[in-house]
Amino acid sequence: MTKLKYEELKNMRDLIKKSNKNEILVSMGTCGIAAGGDRIYEILKKEISERDLEDIITVKKTGCLGLCFCEPNLIIKIQGLPEVGYGYLNEDIVYKIITEHIMKKTIIDDYVIFLPTIDLFAKNNKNEFENDIKYIFVWEPDKKKNIYNTFIKKITNKNLQEKIKIYSTKYIGMSNKNPIIKILPENIIYSNFTEHQIENIIETHFIKKTIINEFLLFSDNPNIKIREHNKQYNQIRVVLKNSGYIDPENVNDYINRDGYMALEKVLLNMTPEAVIEEIKKSGLRGRGGAGFPTGIKWEITKNTDSDIKYIVCNADEGDPGAYMDRSILEGDPYSVIEGMTICAYAVGARNGYIYVRAEYPLAIKRLEMAINKAKELGLLGENILGTNFSFDIEIRLGAGAFVCGEETALIASIEGKRGMPKPRPPFPSKEGLWGKPTVINNVETWANIPIIINKGYEWFSSIGTEQSKGTKVFALTGKVKNPGLIEVAMGTTLKEIIYNIGGGIFNNKRFKAAQSGGPSGGVISEDFIDYPIEYESLQKIGSMMGSGGLIVMDEDDCMVDVAKFYLQFTVDESCGKCAPCRIGGKQLLEILKSISSGKAEENDIERLKRISLAMNKASLCGLGQSSPNPVISTLKYFEYEYIEHIRDRKCKTGKCKELIIYEINPDKCIGCGACALRCPVTAISGEKRKPHVIDQLKCVKCGECYNTCKFGAINKN
Repeated sequence: MTKLKYEELKNMRDLIKKSNKNEILVSMGTCGIAAGGDRIYEILKKEISERDLEDIITVKKTGCLGLCFCEPNLIIKIQGLPEVGYGYLNEDIVYKIITEHIMKKTIIDDYVIFLPTIDLFAKNNKNEFENDIKYIFVWEPDKKKNIYNTFIKKITNKNLQEKIKIYSTKYIGMSNKNPIIKILPENIIYSNFTEHQIENIIETHFIKKTIINEFLLFSDNPNIKIREHNKQYNQIRVVLKNSGYIDPENVNDYINRDGYMALEKVLLNMTPEAVIEEIKKSGLRGRGGAGFPTGIKWEITKNTDSDIKYIVCNADEGDPGAYMDRSILEGDPYSVIEGMTICAYAVGARNGYIYVRAEYPLAIKRLEMAINKAKELGLLGENILGTNFSFDIEIRLGAGAFVCGEETALIASIEGKRGMPKPRPPFPSKEGLWGKPTVINNVETWANIPIIINKGYEWFSSIGTEQSKGTKVFALTGKVKNPGLIEVAMGTTLKEIIYNIGGGIFNNKRFKAAQSGGPSGGVISEDFIDYPIEYESLQKIGSMMGSGGLIVMDEDDCMVDVAKFYLQFTVDESCGKCAPCRIGGKQLLEILKSISSGKAEENDIERLKRISLAMNKASLCGLGQSSPNPVISTLKYFEYEYIEHIRDRKCKTGKCKELIIYEINPDKCIGCGACALRCPVTAISGEKRKPHVIDQLKCVKCGECYNTCKFGAINKN
């Protein structure tokens, strides 16, 4: 394939845009495939071929849509209809989609889902819709369809059913305690209205064509002002701008959505100094944990004299519950490659490495394909786009050691050494890979670079807060109704994330805490649920941004058990190089185990605090220094739980099994023997039709007796 130059790349982009076809984009990241996305994809390919529809619509693989709770899922883009997604898919629904949506151009009720509301490339052009039809999509939290049915009734009464189409949805891109409607093609979202106000909405919005500010949650029209308190419902896709919208194995899809425009701009119109200045002014901070200013890091490397410099992408994502980097690499590998290439031009590097853990086979496969295609097109390698600038990227596989997420340990691993950290300074920006100046940023940081260059620093810095600019991708998991991959503006509160995006706590239980930053972070208690999520604010309350794992916990979670879980992880993953981490972590874990088993003393709490402080101060690397954070933060906000475990030998949540006592109430026990039959260790005995007893020395606290008894005769204390 001929290597492209400036004008040829521009012509290629124009040609691709003109040749756009109708598309079905099937979510096939690792999680989507595990949920059955590959089966959905194969059925669609087969049916489209057998029904001779290949000239009408193309079936493509795409990355993660972020809507983990309704996988497998897909997006359909057909001329004349609004772009919608379908979730909770099975084979029957897929056949309906082909017959109804694709062949008859009729959207299927009940299975519709929408991605988050703000898409930087969304085109709500009325000419794309047939006959100027309006579409109302209704989401109701109680699933009773009262709002949906009332809309149908009122629109029919006004004889508007040919001009206004109404559909119910499973998910509308946000959540609320009240019903939400999305109106297309205007992309207007209303909420906080009652059933009795529906006639007014139809009259005002559809007949008088007037926006109803009282109910307005969202509009992407800059001339329509949204109330400040309603902006909290929106996600904005910057890093995830292409994920779910492009085939990550097809470079044409990336180019079609402004891919490599930033690299063109940089090589044609900007000096290296101007590029670095743009990144500095944007306020972008490293998304890997500490939040060091990205532009300053680049500037240090540029200003360090050396014949060789390196660019490194840290894709060694090891936090429990985190999958942000994996999803970006699987859904949009080209943005990372383009970001690294721009940095290489700015600092004067010719070689780069992507360090990715071997447990990410799909991410590795798509990265390899993207790198090879970029080389074929002359977007990597010698004389990029016909210039004198050359840069190449190689992939290095990590063996899964958590410590290799620390940059000096990562460098050692790339060099073929055991992944162990080194004291800093010197920092890698001055003395990194093979002793040469090296820029290391994580996946999410690199994915921000192209859009900052394309849209300018002023646009990027207008998002977020004064000290934390832009957006942050989070893997929202745990006790939340709608877990998934989300992207919000810096400064969004935890409450907004959990309730407006995540749909609230699973089973409507009480929120207790959230763990941010993985094993290096800390818990955010209910007292800080309205705190803005940004670098400095999280540090003030004893947590940290980290790479973006956000695990939600409810009233049934034990904070001692949470701290023990993370300590077990960091002890297992410690490289063992320094004594504070190696010995201190083990000591903390042993104390936590004794607390959760009812064998601790009250002075053990002070021991936890002293050891944690010593590890903070004396550990060699950031991972060792931050590993006591879960202990420190749970003690800070939930010390009463520790005291309860120690003094009362009780764990109210029942998570600490050794503190649970199962006892049979003789007044309720009828002697049926069901519990004895289920007991795996024969700890229950008694005569038939007489009260039974549990031998506490034999009992292993499995809870089988408690779950089996139909008469409520077993007490759990």
